[in-house]
Amino acid sequence: MSGYYPYGGGEAPAPPPPPEDKGGTALKTVLIGAAIAGVVTVVAGMLIVFNSPAEYGLAGNDRDTLALETQPKTGQPEQALFQAPANVPPPLPQITPAPPMLPSTPVKIVIKRLGINAPIKSVGLAKDGSIEVPPSNNANLAGWYRNMSTPGEVGPAVILGHKDTATRAAVFARLPEIKNGDTIEVKRQDKTTAVFTVGGVEQASKKTFPTQRVYGAQDNAQLHLITCGGTYNRSTGHYTDNVIVYATMTSSYRS
Repeated sequence: MSGYYPYGGGEAPAPPPPPEDKGGTALKTVLIGAAIAGVVTVVAGMLIVFNSPAEYGLAGNDRDTLALETQPKTGQPEQALFQAPANVPPPLPQITPAPPMLPSTPVKIVIKRLGINAPIKSVGLAKDGSIEVPPSNNANLAGWYRNMSTPGEVGPAVILGHKDTATRAAVFARLPEIKNGDTIEVKRQDKTTAVFTVGGVEQASKKTFPTQRVYGAQDNAQLHLITCGGTYNRSTGHYTDNVIVYATMTSSYRS
């Protein structure tokens, strides 16, 4: 396409012819000769290597290989979820339980590795007989079921929390990431803190909830955390499963 001047009329003039080549032929001859010499040198070197492969570390039986088991790992395996019949007791951590404490209402739960630091509200039973859940308008709020033990007292203490709300992640959104051996701290009204060690994590269908394992009597102080898991069912507005964390009190201190 022909061009146009920016500020005038008419077509732009044709570009001037290239200058006459002076000495170009001689230069081309020199470059071609150098290229041919380079190719000859490379081919000669390859022939020498191929005739004596062992001397250059290319013999098949002499090459070092990295064993499969020493290859770098791309990721760590996920922790296996606890699985057992509903009448099997909760899993215990590999540590001796601490002696139970006197009852005291919980006020805050802290799981440092997951970034959880949340106040606790006392909850009871709803009209349909199910346990109340904390109000969804406060995403960072957990609920302690007051009809069971207090955290640190002998028996199971149960704390519930939402996984998410209609608009954002909630207090127990990261609970499925918890690992065996992680610690959970529950600060109590009497200025003491009960420290629990995780012994197992279970994902159970809400249709086959392990009632006895979660709420059954225990000889030591336990903490059971519950949130939603599995697939969200849009027709019912609920998740299909529950994620349950089983932890045992292994120490305590005064706040």
